[in-house]
Parts: sequence; structure tokens; C-alpha cells
Amino acid sequence: MAKPAHTALNRRAFLAGAAATVGVPAVAQDLNGADTVEIERDISTVVRRNISSFRTLDWQPYFSNLNNGAILVDITSRALHYWSADGENYKLYPTSVPLTEDLTRRGRTNVVRKVEGPEWRPTPSMKLRNPEWPDYVGPGPDNPLGTHALYLSWQYYRIHGTHDTRKIGRRSSNGCIGLYNEHIAELFSLANVGTQVLLI
Repeated sequence: MAKPAHTALNRRAFLAGAAATVGVPAVAQDLNGADTVEIERDISTVVRRNISSFRTLDWQPYFSNLNNGAILVDITSRALHYWSADGENYKLYPTSVPLTEDLTRRGRTNVVRKVEGPEWRPTPSMKLRNPEWPDYVGPGPDNPLGTHALYLSWQYYRIHGTHDTRKIGRRSSNGCIGLYNEHIAELFSLANVGTQVLLI
């Protein structure tokens, strides 16, 4: 079935606009409580280099136990560390991190929901600035949240994938932590609802 012309135009306008923006979004909720996402500025004008530190860490300085597994996100080194509940499985992934300090949240939270093929909705402020953008982008290659998302107990915060691989290792998000799609898929299979998360 052919899509209505206005839908195709909105989609093209959105994709053209999204191509000029950074794709690691910060998630917000609209007045009705629905998840929404804010897209960022063009990384080519904001970020000059891509860095990430790959240094293995022990979990003991950061967690009192590994109950339900543990995720440590080091904002400075732009790396995510994962330990399984039995301590046998350790993974280290490069990440994108928040663009500025005021967008950065640190502390303890946990995974409260896992979504394969997350949906994207613009915030009301995005719609005001870009009325041609669609109200919704379903799962797929155009979705700014990538292929998988781990929802945290902190409202608006996610660990999710990205289709824009330029963002990884950079300060490029409005608050969320982004991973390569193949890495978020692996982490998604390892982490459970209840996995402890610490951002430092």
C-alpha cells in the first residue's frame, strides 16, 4: 500500500533534518507521559575528536555485590563495563556520552525495562522548531534509539544503540548513553531488568 504523500514528505524532511543533527537523543516525556526524544546538534561543529579509554576495571570499588549483574558507565573514559551476577562474564564497550556537564547525570540507578526495536517520538519543543518532522518513528534504521534500549529508573535516561557510528567515543548526547548496535544487542542479551547501574 502506498503511503500518503504528506507522510512521505514528512519522513523525507525529518530524515534530511536528522542527517544534520546528532542522533544520540535525550529522552523526555510529553504532557501525556509518552516517551519522547530530543535530537542533538551536528557533531561536526561540536566535537573535534573521538576518544575512548579501554582499561579493564574490577567491580569491587564500585559495587558491594553483583546481584542481578552490574553496569558501570565511566563518563570521562567514555566506556561501559558490564559484569554478570556470577562474576564470570565481563564486557567493555565504547560509548557516546552527554554533550555537556549540565546534561550529565551521575549516581546509582537500575534497568527497569528492556525494549528491542524501541520507538521514537519528538518532544513538543522539537515539533515547535521542526513542525515538518513526524510525530513518530517506529523501529528500524531511521530510529535514533538504534536497535535496542535499556530503560533506567531515572526518568528520561536510556542506554541504547545508534545507527550513527560517528557518535561512539564522543560527547554527543543530551543525556543518554549510546553504544554501537552490535554492542547494545549483546548487552541487551546479558543484562536483566534489575541490573544495577552506576554512572561516574
